[in-house]
Amino acid sequence: MRRQLLTAVGMVIVLTLVLGLGYSLALTGIGELAFGHQANGSFVTKGGKDVGSSLIGQGFTDSKGNPIPKYFQARSSDAVTTSATGNITVSGASNLGPSNPLLIGFVPGVNTVDLNGNKSAANPFASPADPFCVPVDTTKAAAPVTGPTPGQKYAKNSDGTYVCDPNTVPERAIAYRTEFGLAPDAQVPVDAVTASGSGLDPAISIANANIQAPTVAKARGLSLATVTGLIKSNTTGRSLGVLGDPGVNVLTLNIALDNQTQK
Repeated sequence: MRRQLLTAVGMVIVLTLVLGLGYSLALTGIGELAFGHQANGSFVTKGGKDVGSSLIGQGFTDSKGNPIPKYFQARSSDAVTTSATGNITVSGASNLGPSNPLLIGFVPGVNTVDLNGNKSAANPFASPADPFCVPVDTTKAAAPVTGPTPGQKYAKNSDGTYVCDPNTVPERAIAYRTEFGLAPDAQVPVDAVTASGSGLDPAISIANANIQAPTVAKARGLSLATVTGLIKSNTTGRSLGVLGDPGVNVLTLNIALDNQTQK
């Protein structure tokens, strides 16, 4: 009995040292030696200071949340950030279903309801700009109303149309077309109006970058050829050559633009 107990205790100690300590140290050492940049967060520096990670997307907006024209804009994000610093505290997607009005709006034949919350063949909140409008209430929070009830009060614009939830795909598409001077019916890249699965995607599609290029070039006083050249040099291919699609890293592209402008 004593011999078996000592053997068991000895095995626990040995396995703890080998697998708990030795294995962890070995992997850490290999990571630092072979993949030091990635192991330490893939930080990107500017002027000798860390300004972000090439693996994590970040916004390029002013203090009011408006896009800064001289910078390329990243994908929208559902990740939770701290209000004081803007640091990401929780990564995650919205997990909204394909018929959820918070994602696609009120689409006739799919999920439209009347003013009492009953199924309807038309969207009573539709406006000329957004036929799929999801209204918001009149409270300070301006929460989207996906389940209307009798007597519900909705926020309205000066022209009498309903104020729509700005986070639906139709509203994001309208804002994107307006920001980059596209026609009202122009198709937009899907990554321009949806968030990534993690909410932290650092890249945008090549099509998205090319649409933004003229606005950025004009804001910086650069030629369009110069900006598109920087897009190409900051484009990454498919993982392992077959997984995913090529993408443009927004952070490294914007840093390259700053360096170009400062020359």
